[in-house]
Amino acid sequence: MTTMGIDPQQLTDEVLLRELRHLHATRTETFLHGPDDALANHTTRTGELEAEYLRRHPQREIDPGRLR
Repeated sequence: MTTMGIDPQQLTDEVLLRELRHLHATRTETFLHGPDDALANHTTRTGELEAEYLRRHPQREIDPGRLR
């Protein structure tokens, strides 16, 4: 896997969550106004960080109201 920044496995839980929150907060702006390469990088990095979070927290709390 090619990583777009620091390897997610090297991030502390605090930094991992901070990075995820930032990426989620900037997603719409990147989608609407970013060039194709910025959108691709954003998508890749979000996937890397989300996969790492799920690896670390396989038993995370699931809100039944969020299921579809």
